[in-house]
Amino acid sequence: MSLTMTKADGVTVLTLTADPESSCPPLCQILKGLCYSPVCCSLSQRLRRVQRSSQSVLGALHIMVGLLNIGLGAILRSSGGASSWRMDVSGFPFWLGAIFIMFGSIGILSEKYPSPCMVILNVTLNLLAGVAFAIAAIALYIINFADIWVWMCEDYDYRYRRHYTPSPGEDMVREKCEEGSALVLMLARGINGLLIVLSVLELCLVISSAVLGIKALRNSERRENENNEDPERYKPLLEEVTSNPTA
Repeated sequence: MSLTMTKADGVTVLTLTADPESSCPPLCQILKGLCYSPVCCSLSQRLRRVQRSSQSVLGALHIMVGLLNIGLGAILRSSGGASSWRMDVSGFPFWLGAIFIMFGSIGILSEKYPSPCMVILNVTLNLLAGVAFAIAAIALYIINFADIWVWMCEDYDYRYRRHYTPSPGEDMVREKCEEGSALVLMLARGINGLLIVLSVLELCLVISSAVLGIKALRNSERRENENNEDPERYKPLLEEVTSNPTA
């Protein structure tokens, strides 16, 4: 499959010619043609100038959010009652953190190697998968926040209240246990609330990364169109000298 690109009146047209002898379906041929095409995979200095360091900063924030998801999620799972059965069964803080780290890595790569293919891939992942996973993280952490409970003193209360009246010393131990349980519950809710805030931040990051990628593509195409419309401005100085040998 061959790929050609033509531009006219500010419109870019990509023409893909299918290979009738290929056993791959047309969609696979299109993807293969795009991936191996120098039009899409060649590095663009215009994209590098337009993007600057914005994607690296956003990518670093993506990675930070992913690492905090993994670390704080591990703390919640290791604390008895601080995680719901959904978190215990699925382990969603860990795979969400890994996905956020992947988004950050792709964003950094799209700046280090600013080809149209990488920028489009970054925009597509952030717009489709990034927004969906960020919203899912917010919903899951809100559900986990509602299901948090601490069972540190339940066995103690059942044993000493059902069978006999506890002594003053045992009442003091029970009060200390309840104070510790309230402190653990407060810390667990605080960590879960922080994870909700980080998920909202991740939603803002994926939207910002996608918007910046779209702006970079549009600005790069606009500058290229301006250069094509006025080629006389970009002629080398050598041509002017050779055209006027008497000067």
